[in-house]
Amino acid sequence: MQILIVYLRLTMNRLMKRSIKDFDYSKDTEQLAKFAKALGHPARIIILKHLSNQSCCFTGDLLEVLPLAQSTVSQHLKELKEAGLIVGEVNPPKVKYCINTINWSVAQKLFSSVFEEDFSKINCC
Repeated sequence: MQILIVYLRLTMNRLMKRSIKDFDYSKDTEQLAKFAKALGHPARIIILKHLSNQSCCFTGDLLEVLPLAQSTVSQHLKELKEAGLIVGEVNPPKVKYCINTINWSVAQKLFSSVFEEDFSKINCC
């Protein structure tokens, strides 16, 4: 039975592939997608705006700004940290968060490169 399941999974994977060739995205494209995903929730935008107005803050400070549970705020901070947009420094029992200025600069350049594209010349829909 297990052999049949493995066979079916492999067959389905082959059938669902749209192309025979694997596609490698550029490092910049993957980085931009990672930043975009991290920015894909309004609470994370609010967190970044709050951090941009001060040198750093603690999770408790953000709980006063956002009407969300601490666990939810922590999850949003985790997403931003994994994307590299913020850094966290552990000062037991608290964690201090700041914007990662190096990666923020990279994100600005990558997003600018997309928004500088001139799509007005395209005649579509």
